[in-house]
Amino acid sequence: MKAKIKALLQRIFHWIQNNKKKSAFLFVVLAAYYFSLPRTLFQEPYSTVIESKEGELLGAKIARDGQWRFPAQDSVPYKFKKCIVYFEDEHFRYHPGFNPIAMYNAMRQNSKAGKIVRGGSTLTQQVIRLSRKGKKRTYFEKIIELILATRLEFRHSKETILELYAAHAPFGSNVVGLEMASWRYFGVQSHQLSWAESATLAVLPNAPSLIYPGKNQQRLLKKRNTLLLKLKNEGIIDAQTYALAIDEPLPQKPYDLPQTAPHLLQRVARNQEGTRLKTTIDIALQNRVNQIAKYYYSQYKQNDVNNLAILVIDVQNRNVISYVGNSPSDENHQKDVDIIGAPRSTGSILKPLLYAAMLDNGEILPNTLVADIPTQISGYTPQNFNLTFDGAVPAHRALSRSLNIPAVLMLQEYGVNKFYEELQKFKLRDISKTPDHYGLSLILGGAESNLWDLCRTYAGMSSTVNYFNKSNGKYRSGEYAELNYDESILPDFGHESKQKTILGAGAIWQTYNAMEEVNRPEGDEAWKFYDSSLKIAWKTGTSFGNRDAWAIGTNSRYVVGVWVGNASGEGRPTLTGVTSAAPILFDVFNLLPRKKWFDAPLQDLAAVEICKLSGHLAQEDCPKIKQYVPLKGKTTSICPYHKTVHLDKTGKYRVNSSCENVEDIVTRKWFVLPPVMEWYYKNQHIDYLPLPPFRSDCQGTQTASMDFIYPKTNSKIYLTKNFNSETQPVILKVAHSQRETEVFWYVDNVYKGSTKTFHEMPITPTEGFHYITVIDESGYEIRKKIEILRE
Repeated sequence: MKAKIKALLQRIFHWIQNNKKKSAFLFVVLAAYYFSLPRTLFQEPYSTVIESKEGELLGAKIARDGQWRFPAQDSVPYKFKKCIVYFEDEHFRYHPGFNPIAMYNAMRQNSKAGKIVRGGSTLTQQVIRLSRKGKKRTYFEKIIELILATRLEFRHSKETILELYAAHAPFGSNVVGLEMASWRYFGVQSHQLSWAESATLAVLPNAPSLIYPGKNQQRLLKKRNTLLLKLKNEGIIDAQTYALAIDEPLPQKPYDLPQTAPHLLQRVARNQEGTRLKTTIDIALQNRVNQIAKYYYSQYKQNDVNNLAILVIDVQNRNVISYVGNSPSDENHQKDVDIIGAPRSTGSILKPLLYAAMLDNGEILPNTLVADIPTQISGYTPQNFNLTFDGAVPAHRALSRSLNIPAVLMLQEYGVNKFYEELQKFKLRDISKTPDHYGLSLILGGAESNLWDLCRTYAGMSSTVNYFNKSNGKYRSGEYAELNYDESILPDFGHESKQKTILGAGAIWQTYNAMEEVNRPEGDEAWKFYDSSLKIAWKTGTSFGNRDAWAIGTNSRYVVGVWVGNASGEGRPTLTGVTSAAPILFDVFNLLPRKKWFDAPLQDLAAVEICKLSGHLAQEDCPKIKQYVPLKGKTTSICPYHKTVHLDKTGKYRVNSSCENVEDIVTRKWFVLPPVMEWYYKNQHIDYLPLPPFRSDCQGTQTASMDFIYPKTNSKIYLTKNFNSETQPVILKVAHSQRETEVFWYVDNVYKGSTKTFHEMPITPTEGFHYITVIDESGYEIRKKIEILRE
C-alpha cells in the first residue's frame, strides 16, 4: 500500500513539473473553491434564551432584527429529523450536496411549465440558500448554491448540516428555526413533539404561509398527512402511530413564550446577548416564588406599594436558584425594572456587618452594654423606631431589636472610615462615595446598596462558618465569590488558608445567633407570619421616609433576600421591613428544605467569664457567667460599671472615714451606670439599685450624679414656629440619679426655676451663644454651652 501511494505521489509530482501552467491554474481553482464558503455561514442575530437547570424554558428575548430565532441546538430530535429528510431530501444521507436526478426532474418540470415550479434543491443547498438570503432564484444562483453546497459537505457532517437547517428554516411570520416554532405553535420543546407535530413543522419551511390560523388549513393538513403516510409506508412509524397522528388537530392560536424569570433574562441579555443559557434556576421553586410575589403584590398595591424583588441563593455553590426582579405590576409602575441590581437606601440592613466587625476586632462582646440615650452628634440626632430609650442595652439585643441609637454610638466608637473600608472588602459596589459623605448615617440607610450584593455578602458569611467547621479551622481566599446563574460555571473559592478572609467564623456565628432572636416590636400583630420552628438568622431594614423595606435571612444552606417598595422611590407610611418584607421572607423559607443551625466554630471561640450585668469581661467581684466569644474578645475592656462603695452596716447609706469607724465600714461592689444611662435604664429594669446617698454627717467629694439629656455640648439648636407663627420653646432635660432631688436651672447665670422628679425646663432664648447651668440641692453643678439659631 505504501509503495502504491509513493508511486502515485511521484506521478503527481512529475505531472506538476511537466505542466506548470496547468497546475498553477488548478491551484487557483482549488483555492477559490476552498475559500468560497464563508467561515461563519450565518451572521443573523439570535434570540437570548434562558433555561432552568432542569432544561425547562424560562424565557426568551427577540433577536435584534425582530425575528424569533433561537440559537442552534446540539442535535436535531429524531422525529423531526426523519420527517424533514423524507419530505425535503430523501437521499440526503448519500449525495455530495446536490442530487443530479432531482435537478434533472426539476428542470424538465420547469421547462414544461414555462416557469420555476420546482427547485430540486437538497437540504444542503437549502442551507446555502438560507445563508444567502435575498438572492433571486435564478439558474446562475443555482450553480453558486451547488458549488457552495459541495463545499459545505466537505466542511461539516450531515448531522451538523441538519442542525443548521433546523436552526434557520422559516416557519411563518417572524418565527425562525425549529426550537422557536415548537414553542410558538405547540408550546413544548422540540424533543417533546409528537410525530404529527414534527410532520407539521417539517412541511412548513416549504410553504410557511400555511401556518396562519384559519387560512389554508386543508392544504397544510393534506401536506402533513401525506408525509405521515410516507413515513408509514417506509416503515418509520407503524400503522397505529399513523392512525393516531392523522387524528391530531393542527395548531390554532399561537402560544406565548414562558415568562418565568423575565428580569434574569434581561440580565443575561445585557451580558450574553444571543446565547442559549442553561441557568441555575430551580424551576419548581421559581414558580412557587413567583406565586408568592404575585400574592403579596395584590395585597400591597392596595396601599400604593407596587414593586418587590426576591432573590434566593444556594450558599454551597453561590448559585441563584430563584430570581424575581420585580412584581407582576404594569408599565405605569416600572414592572420591567430589575430591582435586584438597583441601588436603594439600606436602612438597617448593614447593622449586622458592624456588629460582626466589632466582635471580630475585640471591641465588644455579645452582651456588652451599649448606651441607648438621647444623642446628638455634630447636629445629627438619631432616633429609635419606637422613639423610646432603654438607657443601656446588650449589644446583641440592640442588633436583634434593630435599635438605631446604639448602632450609631457603636459606629462612632468603631470609626466611620474603618467601617467604610470593611464594606469595601465585601464589594458593596453602590457604597462608592467618601466616608465623610455618609458620616454616622452610614449605619441607618445613609448609603445605598442592592439586593444582589447584599445577598452575596451574607452568603459569603454563611459559607465562611460552614467551611471553617468542615475544614478543621481553615478559610478560603475567595469565600465572597460572585453569585452565579450559569449552570456551566463551577465556583472558584480560591485557595485554603488559616487567615480569615474578612470576618472570622466566630464573629459571624455570634452575629447570626443575635440575628436569630425575634427582633419584633412588642405587640406587633404582623408577626403572626413568624414560624418559630424555622431557625434562621435574619434582619429587616426600613429606609428614611418609608421608601424601602428590606429583609435578608440565612440558614446554613440558603440566603433569601427581599426588597419591597416603589421603583419610583415614593414612600408609603405602612411600608416597613417588619410588616412588608419579613412575611415574604418567611414564606419563601417555608418553600426550602429545613436545614440545621450553624455548628459552633469552636476553634475561633474562647470561653471567658463576663459580668452578668454589664456584658464586659468580669472584674474580680462581678456576678459572673461563662460565655463563648471570638478569640479577640479576650482582650476587651474589664467591666467599668462595677464600683467599690463604702456603706454603713445598714447598707442604706454611703459613708467614709469622716463619719464612720473604718472597722464598721462595709465594702461592696455596686453596679453603677452613668446618670443619663441610669435614668432610662432603671425605668426598664426594676431590679436596678441606684447608689445609696451619703449619710448626712459625712464629708467628702460626692460622685457625679447628674448629666444633660438635652442639649449636648456645643449644640446648635434651631428655634421653630407653630402654625400661629409663635416661637416654640426649647425643652432642656437632665437626668439625676436621685429622682426626688430638687435641681435649679440657670441660663447665662439668670435663675429660671427648679424641678423635682422630672427634670425638664422650657426656655425661649435669643439668638447667639448661651450657657446652661444646673445645680442640685447638694451643690453638684453641670454646665453646657449652646448656640441658638432661628430658621
